[in-house]
Amino acid sequence: MAKKLMFQGTSSNVGKSILTTALCRIFYRRGLKTVPFKAQNMALNSYVTKWGDEIGRAQVAQAEAAGIDPIVQMNPVLLKPTGNQSSQVVLMGKPVGVYSAKEYHTHYSLTALDKVKESLAFLDDNYDMIVIEGAGSPAEVNLKANDIVNMRVAKMANAPVMLIADIDRGGAIASVVGTLELLEPDERALVKGIVINKFRGDVTLLQPALDFIEEKTGVKVVGVIPAINRLDIDEEDSVALEYKHTATNRDIQIAVIQTPKISNFTDFDALAYEPDVAVRFVKPGEPIGTPDLVVLPGSKNTIADLTYLYEQGYADEIKALAASGVPVLGVCGGNQMLGTVIYDPEHMEGDVDEMKGLGLLPTATTMKGTKTTHQVEFDAKELMFLGEPYSGTGLRGYEIHMGDTVPTGEATRCFNIKTRSEQPVDVIDGFITTDGNVMGTYIHGILDNDGLRRHIINGLRKRKGLELLPEVFHYFEHKNASYDRLADIVEKHLDMDYIDRIVGLK
Repeated sequence: MAKKLMFQGTSSNVGKSILTTALCRIFYRRGLKTVPFKAQNMALNSYVTKWGDEIGRAQVAQAEAAGIDPIVQMNPVLLKPTGNQSSQVVLMGKPVGVYSAKEYHTHYSLTALDKVKESLAFLDDNYDMIVIEGAGSPAEVNLKANDIVNMRVAKMANAPVMLIADIDRGGAIASVVGTLELLEPDERALVKGIVINKFRGDVTLLQPALDFIEEKTGVKVVGVIPAINRLDIDEEDSVALEYKHTATNRDIQIAVIQTPKISNFTDFDALAYEPDVAVRFVKPGEPIGTPDLVVLPGSKNTIADLTYLYEQGYADEIKALAASGVPVLGVCGGNQMLGTVIYDPEHMEGDVDEMKGLGLLPTATTMKGTKTTHQVEFDAKELMFLGEPYSGTGLRGYEIHMGDTVPTGEATRCFNIKTRSEQPVDVIDGFITTDGNVMGTYIHGILDNDGLRRHIINGLRKRKGLELLPEVFHYFEHKNASYDRLADIVEKHLDMDYIDRIVGLK
C-alpha cells in the first residue's frame, strides 16, 4: 500500500499543481516510486499517453517530475469546456459525451466515481507514494454533494491534506480560516498542514500572521513558499496566459493568436525559451502587428474560434499578412482553420453545417464524432516550410483531434507518421503551400523537437538576413532542470520532517 499526501487549495490557481509537481520530484529523488493523481481535471490543455488515452497536462508534468510515463489512472476524469455551460467528458482517456454543468454535477460525476476508485486502487497497489491534487476549493458548498476530487478523495485515500493559500492575491488568512470553518469535522481532521504560497518579501514580517493562523485554527503552518519567477513548467489553464511574459527585444517575433477556445498552448513553450525568439499571445482587441511568423493554435471548438477570427477582423489581418509574405503555421484546430472549408454534418461543434475557412491552404475538413488520440513518432523528408529543406527521423508528438482534413488542390505533405500509440502505421500528415509559406499539421508538440524547432527559427532568421544559429537549446533537458529547481526551492521552504511524519515515512 502506498503512502499518500494531498494538496487542496482555498481557491483555484493557488499553486496546487505546482506543489504537487514539486513533491513528486522530491519523493522521486529519494528513490520512492512516486505517482501523481487528480481524480477530476478541467482543462483545455491535454496530452495523450503512450496507449492513446487523453489526460490533463498538469498530470503529465507531474509524471515527468516523478520520472515515470503518464498513465490514464493519474487522471481518470477530464472535463474539456466546449461552451459557457458545457464540457466534453473524457472518462479513462476516452470521450463519453458532452454534458451541461448541471447534468454533470447532478448525475454523471457520481457515475464517474467508480473509475476514480478503481484508478486510486491501481496506483495504491503499484506505487510507493501517491501525491494527490485537489481542484478549486473543498469548501464550495454548492458542489460538495457531488464532489469527486477534494475531500471525498481525501477520505477515500485516508490522505493527510495540505491546504494551500495564495498570499500574492491577498486575503490569504481569511481564505484559510474561512475554508477550515466550512469543512465538516471529519474533513477538517484530515487537514494536517497549511502552506502559504507565492510570498514576496521578508518572511519575519509575516510571522505574526502565521502565529495567528495556528492559534485560530489549531493547524500547523508547514511552510511559506516564495513567489518563483520563470518556473518553466507546463501550465494547463488558459488563465496562465494572462501572466505569460516574454522578452520583446529578440531577433525573431512570433505571434500566437489567442482564440477563446485555445487549447494546448504549451505547444509553443519551447519556442519561447529559445534565446533569439519572442513569443507573444495576441489577446482579444490587440493587433497582430508585423511578426516574423503567425501561429494558429489548437482549439476545443474550431468553428467557434474561426467565427471569432472573422468577427474580430483577425481573419482579414492574417490573410493580408500571408499575402505580404509573412509565414503562417497552424496546429490541429489551427490547421483546420487554414483550409477553404470546414464541414460539420453531425453538428459536433454547434448548429452550423459548414463554414468558410481562411483559404490559406487548399484543404477541406469534415468534423466527425470519433476522436483521434495517439502519441506518434514521425519522420520529415525534405520538409519545405519556409523554403528550406529539413529532414529528420524519430521525431515525436501527439494527436488529439475530431475530424479529417483532405487536399482540394496542389500542396506538399509534411510528415510521415511511423507509429501511433506504439503501433506501426504509415500515415501522411499535414500540408504546405507550394511556396513553402503556409503549413498546417495535426501533430501537437512538433516544436518540442530541438532540431526541427531550430530549423524553423533559422529559416525565419535567413529571411531577415540574420546569421544562422546552431542548436543551442535542448527542451527536455531544460524541463528536467526546471523540475529540480522547483523541488530545491520547495524542499528548502517546507517542513519536510513534519510531512515525512504525517505521511508515515518516519
